[in-house]
Formats: sequence, C-alpha cells, structure tokens
Amino acid sequence: MILSDPKSATKPGLAGSSADAQATLDDIFRLAAARRPDAIALIDPPNRVSFTEGLPRRISYAEADRMISAIASRLRRLGLDTDTVVGIQLPNTVEAVLTILGVLRAGMIAAPMPLLWRRADATEALSRIGAKIIVTTSRVGDFDYFDLAMQVAVEIFPIRHICGFGPKVGDGIVTLDDLFESEECEPLAFELDGNPAAHVAIVTFDVTPNGLVAVARNHMELIAGGLAALLESKMKQDAAILGCFALSSFSSLALTILPWLLTGGTLSLHHSFDPEAFATQCQDDRCDTVVVPGPLVPRLLEAGLLAHAELRNVLAVWRAPERLSISPDWLHAGARLIDVLVFGETALLGRHRAPDGRLAPLPAGQILAPGLSNRGVLVAEIARTEAGTVAIRGPMVPRHSFPPVAEDTDAPQLRADADGFVDTGYSCRLDQAAGTFSVTGPPPGMVSIGGYRFVLSELENLVGQVDAEAALTALPDALAGHRLAGIAENSTHVRAALTVIGVNPLIADAFLERQRPKAASSGRQDRQTWAAIDEPLIAIA
Repeated sequence: MILSDPKSATKPGLAGSSADAQATLDDIFRLAAARRPDAIALIDPPNRVSFTEGLPRRISYAEADRMISAIASRLRRLGLDTDTVVGIQLPNTVEAVLTILGVLRAGMIAAPMPLLWRRADATEALSRIGAKIIVTTSRVGDFDYFDLAMQVAVEIFPIRHICGFGPKVGDGIVTLDDLFESEECEPLAFELDGNPAAHVAIVTFDVTPNGLVAVARNHMELIAGGLAALLESKMKQDAAILGCFALSSFSSLALTILPWLLTGGTLSLHHSFDPEAFATQCQDDRCDTVVVPGPLVPRLLEAGLLAHAELRNVLAVWRAPERLSISPDWLHAGARLIDVLVFGETALLGRHRAPDGRLAPLPAGQILAPGLSNRGVLVAEIARTEAGTVAIRGPMVPRHSFPPVAEDTDAPQLRADADGFVDTGYSCRLDQAAGTFSVTGPPPGMVSIGGYRFVLSELENLVGQVDAEAALTALPDALAGHRLAGIAENSTHVRAALTVIGVNPLIADAFLERQRPKAASSGRQDRQTWAAIDEPLIAIA
C-alpha cells in the first residue's frame, strides 16, 4: 500500500488529504494489539540504568495499549486541545515510543527533539511551532533534563505544562511514572475534522543553510516512509527490529516505529552505541532486523556483531548520503544490506545491495521498492535541478514547513515547487546513459556530525561573539562525517561561555582540552565521534 501524493493543506493541523487513506498510526497500533495482545511489543536497552532512571522494561501490546491510553488521558485532562503541539525530549527507551503514540491518541501533534539540544535550540524550535507542553525525563547521563525543560518554559510563555518520567519530579512538573501502575483508562473523546490520517501527526526539525526549519508530516506521509523501508528490506510479519537511533527525526521514525507498527512485531531499543548491549540484544531478543549507522556497518561486521543466526536485514543509515560511495562491498552470506540515504528531514531512499555485495546505483526518475525488482512499488521520484542538486517528490515528502509561512518571506522554510519537488540541496552527478545518479556533496556550508547538522558560518560567528580570537573548524571523521575542533587561548572560558548560552554540547566540547585521539586501529575513538553516531553521554571502548 503506497499513498498518493499529499495536497497542500487549507487549514492548520492538516498536512494533506486523501480519500482512500484513512488509517492513522494509532489505528495501525490498535490492529496489532488486537491481533497479538500478549506478544512483547517493546523492549528497553539492557544497559538502561547506565544512562537514565528506571529498570529495563519489556511490555506486551496489551500493556502498551493501556499505557498509551493513560498518557493520552493525562494530556487531555490537563486541558490541552486537539492539535496541541507537544515537545518531547526523551532517550531511546520504551517511554519515548509510548509518549509519541500517546500524544497521537490524544489527537495532538508530537514534536520530538534531539537529546543534545539545550536551551538555545529547544527554545527557538518550540517557540516557532507554538508548543504548549514538554514531556521529558529526569536525567540522561549526568544531565538534568527537568531543569532544561524549566529553563525553556521560562522563556516561552505559551508552555503551560512540563510532564516527566523519573523519580525526582520537582515542583511544577507533572509525573507520568504513575501511569505504569494506573488502572485502565480511555482518553477523553475528541473529533478531528476531515480525514484523520491527513492531520499533522509529527513535527521534526531540520537545519538548512538558511537556518532551522520545522517539518510536519501527516499520518499518510509517515506511513509512506515506513512502507518504503519495509518493501525494500522485505521484512516479514512479526519482525524483531533493533533500532539504534533516537526517535527524533523522520528517518529514525520511518525506519523503526513504522516498520514495527506495520509488521506488528517487536521493537528493541538501543541507546548511545554500546557493543556489549548490542550483542546482548541481538541474541536475547532474536532480532532479525537491525537499524544502524551506515559508516559503522563494516566495523560491526569485522567485530562479529552481525553474526547471529536470526539476522536477515541490516538497514545501514547514511545521514551523509554523499559518503555511501566509499562504502566497502557487503560480504555477509546470511543477511541483506539495505543502504538508506537520508536527505535531512525531506525524504529517505533505500536500496539493497546487489547479490555480489556491491553498491546498487540509484536510478534517476522513479524509485521503486524493492529496487532490484521489475515489479516494485513507486515510493519517490528524483530529479536533478538546474543547480545540479537532488530534488525529490513523492508520498513521503512534505509540502511545506510548520506552521506554513508566506512564500515571499525570508524565513527559513521547506518549499516544494509547482510540481511537488523539494530541493534537498545535495549535489549530484547524473549518468544520462545509464539512467542513474549519485550524491556527490552536502548542501553548501553545512557540517554533519552524525545526526546533527550545523551551518559552519553560524558556529564561527557564535564562537567569535564569545572570544574574538577563538577559532572553530570542522575536521573529517570516518564515522561521524565531521567533528568540531576549537582553538582558544582560554579554552575553558570559551567552553563555559558556550555552555551558559545553551548551545549543543558538541559545539562547547570542541574546546575541551584533550589529548590527540588514538589511532582507529586501537578500537577507541574520540568521545565526540561516538556521541554523534547516535546520541551522547556514553563513550564506547
């Protein structure tokens, strides 16, 4: 099932409409829960206690269904209206999935934020989209996220509530931990105008050369992205999926939550890459599909972490798609490798390796899934712009920013042309004879550190405001794409000043006094590299 191209919305809360697509993400979850109520739905990382509060959870579909309703009921009883935007900042645990689905069951809009965002980023993003509530946790690593939420709420007047998971809930924070033990409850009744699947479901955030852009997707567009991954990987019903990405981007949602919902399987969550936890989860949870960073795949294969018998699919996620061309051949007899090229928050394109393990070129024009089939389903269409960049349209591609802004404004925004194509800014090379294309470079002036994108000139200006003599640059990194390195006469002062401003710690940590990183052959990497692969706070040895 692939959905038709969404049309432009005419009222707030709607991202498009389709007469033949009515199912929401909550509808799909309810079907899975009705089919297998006692089956395990969600599994926490086994090392959960090392990075956040609470023991690891394993919950069934019936338990998840009750908790989703409890969260939805709590939100509605706080007096929040339909289409209220809910900011979410949680680690990759069961609570993150339950919260997103609880927000949707309440008829509201989920806005998950990256974990490394601090006051500056979170305040800008949530104020732009009109959020009225934040859901977070007491800590991740040694950082206090309750305190961060309070700081953001002070700066954004419309924020009316802060809800949180964790034992140390302070004044002004509504606890959600008690809902795990609460009795059965249903959310208050509400109505959505028109097609429920056409309402905005989730807002994610992209960084473009022009600045921060909030990107909204309705249920149909999210399902289309999930189906693209599902068809390309040929996942089976009741798949056991291990997701290694925090749920704060379109790609992480489309490659983990959506396949989990569509197959009615089990989703195991992995936070801040840990090889021992990864191996334990693959083995104990009998995972047949793993979703991991593309640059990490050769090292996982070399370390024997992809050797368990049940493994059938490895989804290698390339958040810097221009780096796919240097990926080695796939030499694994038991599992398929699916390369997933991620174009910011615009779209993702999957292509599984050819039988000989070599890269399969992406066709220009229509993209079918599965790609090495003559009878695939259309999931996207690619065009090369006059500027030599990749433009994409299709059922997963959003049409405008959130909330929509006037076309003639200078504000950063996502904009589709008259034919529905969105320019991703990635440069590409087109082979007219072969009818294929390859991505050759990122948008100009952009730095990619794992899943985080920055405009380098903005970083340089920010550092210059703190210390006119300080300098910041981006260095190539084999795993994360780039890493930031800062030089200052007083690095401690610069780092402290950047921390007070409330910037992403990847920026502040560029001024850490550190020894030269050891060689890659030693098995160790700079902390920043591993922080950027997925989410921070736990170094990998």
